[in-house]
Amino acid sequence: MCQFVAVGSRRLSGAQDFAKRHNITKAYGSYDELAKDPDVQVVYVGTVNNVHLDNVKLLLENGKHLLVEKPLAMNSKQVEEMIALAKSKRLFFMEALVSRFTPSFVFVMDQIRRGVIGHVYHVNAGLGYKMILEDRVATRELGGGTVLDLGIYAIGIADQAYDGEMPTKISAIGQLNENGVDLNFAANLKYGGNRTASIFANSLLLLPNEAFIVGTNGT
Repeated sequence: MCQFVAVGSRRLSGAQDFAKRHNITKAYGSYDELAKDPDVQVVYVGTVNNVHLDNVKLLLENGKHLLVEKPLAMNSKQVEEMIALAKSKRLFFMEALVSRFTPSFVFVMDQIRRGVIGHVYHVNAGLGYKMILEDRVATRELGGGTVLDLGIYAIGIADQAYDGEMPTKISAIGQLNENGVDLNFAANLKYGGNRTASIFANSLLLLPNEAFIVGTNGT
């Protein structure tokens, strides 16, 4: 059985407040202290995107298994560095993408794997929330942007529906704010055998947040 034993923050007061609300025994005012706690075996990393790499390296070097909030990192090079370190330490390392574990998502993917809708030929997925005023989305220095914060869910649906297959061609458009942070995007993905996906995300508007997966025998 899992037991919450500690929480870490850049501010001790913040960690103490969180620990009090959730009945957690230990509160640390630095991630270094948390990493060195021998009672901590698994850590959920929920910090802002731009510090994920430093947090992950610190915790892996101290022998902690990790569940890291999406996106894992700022770019693929950082992800490769994380994975290589986790493998060398023989530690569990996983991206926390909650949609993959919701009952509806698990059911749909099971139907696809069993061939209920036939061969998948098109995926349409998109979502939108009014989030651009949140610092973690609107601030470039924090690793903000709609693609990393919201788009990852739409991308993940296409990725799962096509069983991890990489598209052969990607075309996309989007809108940036004055700081170069993406506010929205729409992309068309092409796969072998004339299969396609259309994905989009928007941090300015509340959208229906739907996905359609089209197969030869149904949708």
